[in-house]
Amino acid sequence: METEKEAAAARQAKESLELAFQMSQILETGLDRHTLSLLMALCDRGANPEALAALVRELSSTAPPTAAEAPSPVSNAAAGPAPATASMFSSGLRRP
Repeated sequence: METEKEAAAARQAKESLELAFQMSQILETGLDRHTLSLLMALCDRGANPEALAALVRELSSTAPPTAAEAPSPVSNAAAGPAPATASMFSSGLRRP
């Protein structure tokens, strides 16, 4: 019986995260699922959502330029595949 409740709670959490991620994508926040789940967990533990939003905005605005934005040095070497967009967080938060 307890495992059924745990499974239901896990399913509900996954559905909530998926819904929040879809909204995040529509709003073009640049947040990935992992970052979003961390932010949601902080809110669940009592963190102020407005303060977290301000922090994310501040960190995103001061992020170093990504590989796509940075000017590439001139080189005679053959160009390899473009690197993935850099992230300032281990969770993958990217600037929009």
